[in-house]
Amino acid sequence: MVDNTSNNTSNFIRNIIVDDLEAGRVDKVITRFPPEPNGYLHIGHAKSICLNFELAREFKGLVNLRFDDTNPLKEDTEYVEAIKEDVKWLGYDWDGLFFASDYFEEMYNRAVLLINKGKAYVDDLTSDQIRETRGTLTEPGKNSPFRDRSVEENLDLFERMRKGEFGNGEKVLRAKIDMASPNINLRDPIIFRIAHATHHNTGDQWCIYPMYAFAHPIEDAIESITHSICTLEFEDQRPLYDWVVQETEMEATPHQYEFARLNITNTVMSKRKLKLLVDEGVVDGWDDPRMPTISGLRRRGFTAESIRNFCREIGVTKSNGTIDSKYLDHFIREDLKLKAPRTMGVLKPLKVVITNYPEGQVEWLDAEINSENPEMGMRQIPFSREIYIEQDDFMENPPSKYFRLFPGNEVRLKHAYFIKCNEVVKDENGNVIEIHCTYDPETKSGSGFTGRKVKGTIHWVEATHAVPAEFRLYEPLILDEEEESDSSFLERINPDSLIAEQGFVEPNMKDVTGQDKFQFFRHGYFNVDPKHTKEDHIVFNLVVSMKSSFVLPKA
Repeated sequence: MVDNTSNNTSNFIRNIIVDDLEAGRVDKVITRFPPEPNGYLHIGHAKSICLNFELAREFKGLVNLRFDDTNPLKEDTEYVEAIKEDVKWLGYDWDGLFFASDYFEEMYNRAVLLINKGKAYVDDLTSDQIRETRGTLTEPGKNSPFRDRSVEENLDLFERMRKGEFGNGEKVLRAKIDMASPNINLRDPIIFRIAHATHHNTGDQWCIYPMYAFAHPIEDAIESITHSICTLEFEDQRPLYDWVVQETEMEATPHQYEFARLNITNTVMSKRKLKLLVDEGVVDGWDDPRMPTISGLRRRGFTAESIRNFCREIGVTKSNGTIDSKYLDHFIREDLKLKAPRTMGVLKPLKVVITNYPEGQVEWLDAEINSENPEMGMRQIPFSREIYIEQDDFMENPPSKYFRLFPGNEVRLKHAYFIKCNEVVKDENGNVIEIHCTYDPETKSGSGFTGRKVKGTIHWVEATHAVPAEFRLYEPLILDEEEESDSSFLERINPDSLIAEQGFVEPNMKDVTGQDKFQFFRHGYFNVDPKHTKEDHIVFNLVVSMKSSFVLPKA
């Protein structure tokens, strides 16, 4: 597993932990990562994972992975297993693995305790009626006509709810707090509702389920969580969190702390919208390389180390903001530049015939695997009379200051020779289908030739040994993501989010396997797609382009 004890960058939550330890308010730090298993984790969850696991490890504490599975209508074992895989892939392991559903009996008993204390009641109002009587930010709510039911009646009705005597929505259990509270979350919130649905973990054992706001603080207290870290949208619910812990008379008293969630430009961070993309077939699954899910980033070619470094660098604050997506790109470039082998791939091939090169001859040229990391050694590249270059590296009538190949011009082939274009071959429609060149054998790369200079260097692949490959190029799936309806959201799919090109790679690439990563000269970093690469069909996903105009902010 990753060494996650070395990141001691100061942030306000870390400072709170230091103060708590020094003051003796806590003996051992215990944190938790509590996802709901209703979808796959995305890059925003990675920030929370890194924060919870690394804080616990730094202070030699414990960290739990807990599934907040209180809604059987949306949750599934598939999501549970995917979340576990993602957390492990990021480099973390948990001390305890728990489910909210492990505590359903305890939550039921704590609700009974509230009823006995006169702090909860069964309400017959519909969800719409409860919403209408809740009030507004400037107007108090109105008491339910069922608010003053006796303890005995509430106990009887709640037990009958558990036995399944009522249908969905017929009754709910509400906390009895204050309908005039300035905090709407304290206006008699629902804490149990009826849902006749099979639960992924408990089957049909229950037909009533606790609400998240009631379940979560109880879970934290049962597990003796010392620092319950969540995002800012839960800040207004902290008084309810504290109320539940106090009024249910939990032995441990956890505390909730909020930090700013991660927002990234041109990135969908809503799990509901991500699920919509999957359900509507816009993408080929939760792990589509265009998705900001951890599994999608992994399949695209991002490394766990790059994501961890990104999450550490963006820091932990109490003010919301948006991070430029190019910032994440920077960290994957930094991680791969010394690890990824360098190679050449031609995405839009144009055949070149070198007319003065001997027919049938193949020579093998030496090239470094990674010029920035000589320890990776050398590779051999075949060269012969016929090669492929990029279509974009040739123009019949080029503009000024175009230094690649055109009639009469000379360029260097990367790792090989100078070639000069002499003839252009076209089809009946006038399209260029082949060009003829000559080469200068004195200009072999590494020979020390100094006779003349050329301004252009292009990459290529030898034709007879070339390995066919598909290259998938990615752009943001949704441009300028904003709050909007689901229908308008789907209308704003970027039609160019995926472009597939057919081309060729060097012969040493014929045995690549899923998740192998390479830097293709001039194109960028690519990852072998583990889902679509077969023995006779290699698919490369563009991880990130070679360069960016993005400048890291100064510390």
